[in-house]
Amino acid sequence: MSSHREAPEIAKDPVADSSDLYAFVTPDNPDTVTLIANYVPLQLPSGGPNFFEFGDDVRYEINIDNNGDGQPDVVYRFEFVTEITNPNSFLYNTGPIDALDSENWNRRQFYSLTRIVGGEEELLAQKLPCPPCNVGPLSTPNYAELVRQATFKLSTGEKVFAGQRADGFFVDLGAIFDLGTLRPFQQLHVAGKQIFQNPGEPVNATDRLNVHSLALQVPLNLVRRSAARYHWQEPASVIGVWTSASRQQVRMLGDRVATDINAGPFTQVSRLGNPLFNEVIVPMAQKDLWNTLSPAEDNQFAQFVERPELAALLPVLYPHVFPNLDALNQSGQARADLVAILLTGIPEGLIDGFTNSTGDLQADMLRLNTAIPPADRPNALGVLGGDLAGFPNGRRVTDDVVTISLRAIAGLTVPLVDRHFQPDEAAAAVTPGLSAEDVTAPFLNKFPFLGTPYDGFNNPAAGS
Repeated sequence: MSSHREAPEIAKDPVADSSDLYAFVTPDNPDTVTLIANYVPLQLPSGGPNFFEFGDDVRYEINIDNNGDGQPDVVYRFEFVTEITNPNSFLYNTGPIDALDSENWNRRQFYSLTRIVGGEEELLAQKLPCPPCNVGPLSTPNYAELVRQATFKLSTGEKVFAGQRADGFFVDLGAIFDLGTLRPFQQLHVAGKQIFQNPGEPVNATDRLNVHSLALQVPLNLVRRSAARYHWQEPASVIGVWTSASRQQVRMLGDRVATDINAGPFTQVSRLGNPLFNEVIVPMAQKDLWNTLSPAEDNQFAQFVERPELAALLPVLYPHVFPNLDALNQSGQARADLVAILLTGIPEGLIDGFTNSTGDLQADMLRLNTAIPPADRPNALGVLGGDLAGFPNGRRVTDDVVTISLRAIAGLTVPLVDRHFQPDEAAAAVTPGLSAEDVTAPFLNKFPFLGTPYDGFNNPAAGS
């Protein structure tokens, strides 16, 4: 998955687990950047009466680096508080919720938003309401209206929303983690060829599941550093983005009459920049460590980017399909193409009219060149498909990041740094076989872009 269950410890703490991060120049408002950080992954829509929510004891932050040092220059911090209207009812709601102040809604959540620049904190808003979870047609009969009520334009220029959305990430989890099977090529798999005679139909394992999203639309002048101009060639046009979640270091569990107490300084327990980085690149024994670090410390993981385990496995799992990749692996040559894509940004000169380099520091951040305008006709393969406004130049909600990443690891991007390398024919074809059309909830063409969350009444079990 992008980052839904990427590390052993954070998988036990879903309210602090970041699952997806998106950053893109807003198509309908190109003077702004849209930032979306998803948490609380794999939500079953019918999960009442304790429906899903953000953690009151978690500090959520969206971080922006605008000078390439792997440290946050601008931070948007979300902090939540939950209120119960009727302590004597077990129900989430006792009638239809037709407004955010409905007396029928028993468990409400609010948040404050703080902007931090140069260590100076500015409280932008407080006690902004989240919408309820999408319970069903009787409880939440007009969910779009509740989302409209929970979307705020602040006096400082930002637009903000925090609440439940449909998970827009598409991936065939069941196949990929079954010894790296890709259903469109399952008959070529070293073990699959003994079982499968033909290609299989992919399954979107995260379809019909929900997440909780922190969504911001921010004027570009609030995230970029000052410069005389913002051209695609100018370093000031490029920002690096990651999301993080932190908890206080001490938690004391209360007894029958005392409440739990959280104390001490906050410490980071989760982070996410590029999709799949911790999921696929970082070894199992270091995944929890990676979650606690800042991007500025990522050079210690560069060896796993330079020689990724999955690149070595592909020729083994699919014999005779990736001979050129196999030869490259055997040569011991470091994958400078992957280092550029994931750790430094792509320097000018490798792709016509494009760069999103943030300098020499190796740091996992979602890099976005904000001077490249939104595409008139977006290509889900992003830069690989000739669309410079897509992943790995930021990430849009419909970008096919799994296929892009697989093709890069399979060697398709090696010619960026080695003109003599000839990618295997399969490198341009490898894919799990899914697209945004395999997400049941339609994406929106406006903020907050992710689709209406699935409701528990109408939604069958995930995958059915």
